[in-house]
Amino acid sequence: MELLFPLLILLLFIPIFLSGRRQKRQMQEMQKMQAALEAGDVVMTTSGLRATVVDASYEDTIDLEIADGVVTTWIRGAIREKVQDDATETPADTSADTTADTVATTSDDAAEVAPATESAPSLEKSTVEKDESSNGTPRS
Repeated sequence: MELLFPLLILLLFIPIFLSGRRQKRQMQEMQKMQAALEAGDVVMTTSGLRATVVDASYEDTIDLEIADGVVTTWIRGAIREKVQDDATETPADTSADTTADTVATTSDDAAEVAPATESAPSLEKSTVEKDESSNGTPRS
């Protein structure tokens, strides 16, 4: 009965200790990723902005190109993750495309089944005409 209280205290502190270790490990991995960034890497900031690294030569800051010709300077800690390039497909993506093509070709009514490429969204940028307003934003 005397050991019940110390054992209870010990059982309460074990999850807290393990949680702190996991958080510390995640922080170290994040700092390694932020330190390893190079020009040309596509990154996502903590605010959700997707940009391309232009200059990573400074210790505390990094220059990001957020649009063609628009370069901004950010603190390295604002980089949340390194984004995979759109050109490289993951194996899961290619197997899903292959499966969809196989289903389309093995179907009895191949004419009724739309090819997998037609259902994919278009990557072309839509053109929105700008009005002559003072800030140049399009009106709906």
